[in-house]
Amino acid sequence: MSSRYRLFELIITSTVELTNIICTSLDPEFADFEYCYLKSINRTYKYMSLKVNLLKKPVTKIKVNAELLKRFSGYKPYLYNVTVDACRFLKNPKSSPIAAYFYGFFKNHSNMNHSCPFNQDVVVEKLSIKAINTHVTEVLPFPLGDYLFQTNWFAYDINRANVKLYFTLS
Repeated sequence: MSSRYRLFELIITSTVELTNIICTSLDPEFADFEYCYLKSINRTYKYMSLKVNLLKKPVTKIKVNAELLKRFSGYKPYLYNVTVDACRFLKNPKSSPIAAYFYGFFKNHSNMNHSCPFNQDVVVEKLSIKAINTHVTEVLPFPLGDYLFQTNWFAYDINRANVKLYFTLS
C-alpha cells in the first residue's frame, strides 16, 4: 500500500503599483517634455510613457544621476545613488552593474539603445507595470514600501531634466 502526499507550496508575491510620474524640464531651451504620463488600461495593464524633445541636436555629452529613495518620514536615500557617463555606459553596459540594473527597466521600451550622439528625441513608450514588477520583485527583490526613483539628466554638465517615478511595492 503506497501513501501519497500532496505538497502545497505557498507562494507569496509582491506587486508594484505606479502612483505618479513627474517630468520637469530644467532648461526649456534645450529640452522639453512633449508628454509624460501613467495610463491605466484596466486593473492589470498599466504603463508609463514619456517623450522629451531635444531642441539642440546632436547631443554628444550626457550624464545621468539615478537615485532610489524610500519613504520613511519623507523620502530618504535608499541603497542607490549613481551617476554615469551615459555615452560611455551605452558603449559598454557592463561597466556599471548598478546603472545596468536601472537601464534594464526601460531599455526594451526606449529608443535609448545606442551611444552618443543623440540626433533624435528620446522616447520611453508603454513601459508596463509587468516589466517593472519583474525587475523589482525577481531580478533584485526590494522590501515592501513606497519608493521614488529619481533621475537627473545632464547634458554638457548642466542639469537639463528631472524625472520622478513614484511607486509602491506591496
